[in-house]
Amino acid sequence: MLELPFTHKPGRRERHLKRRHGNPLFAWPPESVAPEALLEAQRADHEAMEAFDERFRGLVQRAVELPPNAGSDEILALKEDLERHYEQTFGLPEDHAQERQAIGKLIGLIMKAVRLAAGEDPLARRELADEEEARAIHLRLIEQPLVADLLSPELPIGPEELTPVLLSASVTEVEAALELFDADQMTQIAKEGACLVDDRASKGADMTQALDRLALILMRLRSHDQSH
Repeated sequence: MLELPFTHKPGRRERHLKRRHGNPLFAWPPESVAPEALLEAQRADHEAMEAFDERFRGLVQRAVELPPNAGSDEILALKEDLERHYEQTFGLPEDHAQERQAIGKLIGLIMKAVRLAAGEDPLARRELADEEEARAIHLRLIEQPLVADLLSPELPIGPEELTPVLLSASVTEVEAALELFDADQMTQIAKEGACLVDDRASKGADMTQALDRLALILMRLRSHDQSH
């Protein structure tokens, strides 16, 4: 199998090529990613990072210049843009922890103002608490590269790739990704996974890791069924 110069902290396009490279779950016989395809993915990821950097500087400036008497619509629009940029960092190459920290602080300031505006209204406070809880769960999941890629509209992980992707991922990524699916979807993934593993094993491919991930999916499915 051709050795390719994958980067240490790739963007989402390169990440997906790395998943596919020489992976028997995606094709049989296993296929190498073309070097020119890798270079194109790295170029596109780098361009996405440069575009993000420019938008991020403008977003910070917009937050700094937000007037004290800004209306709720303007404040919430800024919060939504900040959250969207926070999510986008997980699809970029290199490390963007500093940007996430800065965005997190800005969102925290906005939420403090929103809570003050809600006052003692029990309904408004409950809605805010529910929103923050849901947001915390979302942010926890999206820290996993696979989840970030699955939720990205920019990376076309097609339905036919979903099962190979899950069976090839780390345990942590699979556990997080499964929270995106309902019981019917997990059942379909498990059926496709069992057929795929049987087929590749019959051709001589090592399916040890894939079997472990399949067992994890089945365990999550049983746990889901027992809780409903």
